[in-house]
Amino acid sequence: MSKTLDLITIGRSSVDLYGAQIGGRLEDMGSFDKYIGGSPTNIACGTARLGLKSAVITGVGNEHMGRFIREQLQREGVNTDGVKTDPERLTALVLLGIRDQEQFPLIFYRENCADMGLTVDDIDPKFIQSARAVVATGTHLSNPQVEAATLKALEIARANSMHTALDIDYRPNLWGVAGHGDGESRFVESRAVTEKLKSTLHLFDLIVGTEEEFHIAGGSTDTIEALRAVRAVSGATLVCKRGAAGAVAFDGDIPGTLDDGQTGPGFPIEIFNVLGAGDGFMSGLLKGWLDGEDWPTALKYANACGAFAVSRHGCTPAYPSWEELQFFFQRGIKQSDLRNDEELEQVHWATNRLDDWPSVKIFAFDHRLQLEEMEGYTKAKGAAFKELCLDAALKVQNGQAGYGILCDNRIGRSALHRASGSGLWIGRPTELPGSRPIQFESELGEDVGSLREWARENVVKLLVFCHPDDDDKTTKMQIARVKRLFTAARRNGLEFLLEIIPSKVGPVNDTTSATLIQAFYDAGIYPDWWKLEPFRTEAAWANAVAAIERNDPRTRGIVVLGLDASEAELSASFALAAKQPLVKGFAVGRTIFGNAARRWMAGELSNDEAIIEMKDKYARLCGIWDKARNLAKEDAT
Repeated sequence: MSKTLDLITIGRSSVDLYGAQIGGRLEDMGSFDKYIGGSPTNIACGTARLGLKSAVITGVGNEHMGRFIREQLQREGVNTDGVKTDPERLTALVLLGIRDQEQFPLIFYRENCADMGLTVDDIDPKFIQSARAVVATGTHLSNPQVEAATLKALEIARANSMHTALDIDYRPNLWGVAGHGDGESRFVESRAVTEKLKSTLHLFDLIVGTEEEFHIAGGSTDTIEALRAVRAVSGATLVCKRGAAGAVAFDGDIPGTLDDGQTGPGFPIEIFNVLGAGDGFMSGLLKGWLDGEDWPTALKYANACGAFAVSRHGCTPAYPSWEELQFFFQRGIKQSDLRNDEELEQVHWATNRLDDWPSVKIFAFDHRLQLEEMEGYTKAKGAAFKELCLDAALKVQNGQAGYGILCDNRIGRSALHRASGSGLWIGRPTELPGSRPIQFESELGEDVGSLREWARENVVKLLVFCHPDDDDKTTKMQIARVKRLFTAARRNGLEFLLEIIPSKVGPVNDTTSATLIQAFYDAGIYPDWWKLEPFRTEAAWANAVAAIERNDPRTRGIVVLGLDASEAELSASFALAAKQPLVKGFAVGRTIFGNAARRWMAGELSNDEAIIEMKDKYARLCGIWDKARNLAKEDAT
């Protein structure tokens, strides 16, 4: 049958709660960052980031954390057809910490967890056969029920001449040979574990483990002797990970020393976090193996992916994209603590952003002053009106992709929070309306520390009134404040939209915005999104786009703002903007809601009438944009 997948991993999945404080005891952690985890889950994500079509067979609970794992896998591009939702069991949890360069305490919460509920009935032969390879991990050989499910998948793969691989992934406490408090332990001798592993090793074409993991698989604490014991029962290529010494591959007889195995280049970097490094290594190795590369090349991929993992916080979030990996190979190591390499981190961020927005049509109702100045306004009425704006946006969206809103937290908090999970692109302003130089909304705090409380799907939006002719003091002050907010956004995993409006400050020409754009890049500010004025000439658009693409070819793109223009004026500006592929859509507000807001505040419109008026105007603008984009595409061909 046709192969729609490159690999299927099978085994555990979990929600990893990583201590956010570095250098402290797990007992003293005050906050945690939440990621998906579990070796097979990490490997599925890691290989997807490298361009392979991956899937995972696992189990999650019918609750919030189970849905988080499923949704996050889908965002990472991993096929979830094999993810079982178990109504009787909870999703597994793991608590982890980074104590120092050698201690990484962790606690597994896996008592009767959802992924341990997999049975042979959950293994669909057709699904297995849709892949080129099945990848198993050792933990799911530790229990008769999940072992049976794993063996069924492997037997189907073997019967259909598919590739099979094992990551030994030995966790003594998950085999019941170490206590709950020994989650960090990587090796405890156990004849029972050795015999169980040995009974399955003949099923694999590739077996991967650390020296300690081969010790348990081979039943000897002498690495060469252990490898030879594994070779006696399996013809698989054996890849032995040696930490800082790299890794070696043996596809034939085991020689007298590890140094006689095949190797790939290593990457000397600072060790920050070893948790998940093996899964990153395995992801790179599988990429090379399934792409038909020789072992030195596959090990090069593996070593590099492992290096990324040990230099960053978290497991899956640390793994590189294929583009990032190539950038790393071409440029080389500039500093050993990769997580602090700004150039590399920019590539990592930009090539691993989740969700795709090739088009986004935004109803902007983040306005505050404009509403507060309307006759009849009260804060309660303002909040209620923004709920109506959201209702209008959702009616136009109707479950489709490519629609968004801009909504504030000061007046529009209830609408902002209700929009979460709706599928809308959601931008949230940070500037004090009309401020120049920039002042932030008081809710952000002087250090903009409140971004830590924002929903992860909120895009940080900042409007800057600036001009190339600004005096040096104003320019430096504004850029410093933009940089502070941009840095805080990145630190908190939030995308950043920068809006610049020079026309409100001074006269503009075809180079004004491009000059400002370059100044922000020169300061190390890389917005995910730009929100720009509707230019009057193709030259102005070409200059702005060139400035962005020259500095950041991986940017999300541009949205064009409306400035309270009429529909006719917007139609003309859209026609010009749509010729630029980097312009992804628009963000328009008062043209849509201005009249409805004034009449609703005055009691002249009902809720339903206001929603209908705004819905119709928003829908018309979406139609105008789509028509302009389609015409531009036709002209380009």
